[in-house]
Amino acid sequence: MFEFLKRTERKIIQAVDIDSLIGEIELIDIREPYEYQTGSIKTAKNIPMGNLLAEPGKYLTRDKTYYILCQSGARSARAVKELSKQSFRVLDVAGGMNSYRAIKK
Repeated sequence: MFEFLKRTERKIIQAVDIDSLIGEIELIDIREPYEYQTGSIKTAKNIPMGNLLAEPGKYLTRDKTYYILCQSGARSARAVKELSKQSFRVLDVAGGMNSYRAIKK
C-alpha cells in the first residue's frame, strides 16, 4: 500500500574505477548482443536488460553484488532501480561503455 515509502537509493560506481576491480567483481553488460559484440569490459557477462528484468532470479543471487553496465548509463540506472526493489545487490556503472571508452583514449 505504501510502496512509495520503500525508496531505494541507486548505488553508483564511476566507469573510471572499474579497471582496478576487473576480475574481482561480477560485471553484467545489459546491452543487446549486437552492442556487446562491438566491445565490452573484460570479464563482463552479457545479459540483455529485457532478459535480466524478466527473470532476475535466473541470472542473479541475492548473496552477491553485481555491477550493471550499459552503453550510456540510462538502461543500467533503470535496471539497478528495478533490481534493488527486489532486494538484489547491484551497482550502476555510471556513464556506461561511453564513459569507459572515453577514459581509455
